[in-house]
Amino acid sequence: MSAPPAVPLVTFAAADAPPRDRILATAARLFYTEGIHAVGMDRIVTEASTTRATLYRHFLGKEQLVLSYIQATDEQIRAFTTAALEGLGAREALAGVAGALGDQLCSPGFRGCPFLNAAAEYPDPADPVSRAIVAHRTWLRELVARLLAEAGAPEAAEDAATLMMLRDGAVMTAALGDADAVRASLDRAVRHVLEAAGVG
Repeated sequence: MSAPPAVPLVTFAAADAPPRDRILATAARLFYTEGIHAVGMDRIVTEASTTRATLYRHFLGKEQLVLSYIQATDEQIRAFTTAALEGLGAREALAGVAGALGDQLCSPGFRGCPFLNAAAEYPDPADPVSRAIVAHRTWLRELVARLLAEAGAPEAAEDAATLMMLRDGAVMTAALGDADAVRASLDRAVRHVLEAAGVG
């Protein structure tokens, strides 16, 4: 599997890109690097080289912009993952997913998982942003469970939940400390889980 794109996953837009693309890319960068609630709409308008009228023509307000950021990040990760896993067997795919995560932990500008970061700022499970975060995480867990089942793991759902916990711990720890050491620990832990599941 090729290395994952630099985070945040919403691609930065060129200066001559359509206004909506520039606004979303600017918001993604600022939300990811500085936090969602810490970034005001005026800052986004300025850095996207647009106007408030243009921003509100494309996004009704900040909450819609945040939701669009989460959804766009989700869509890009799904598309990248689908393309990267195409043609791979289940065991190869599992190794690829783990390897890509390790690459991302050590990528320049890594500041943790954009979904976990956003979840800390949107704790209400009924909020549309929270629901979008849950939808992404459900997709990822089910993808790993499917690959485990195809590889022959008898308890694929339980093993996928374990791998998700390892993943969550790794992205949080790598954002705070030695990413290379975290990656090495994650590799060992994932290998143990896969070996215990009979698919290592």
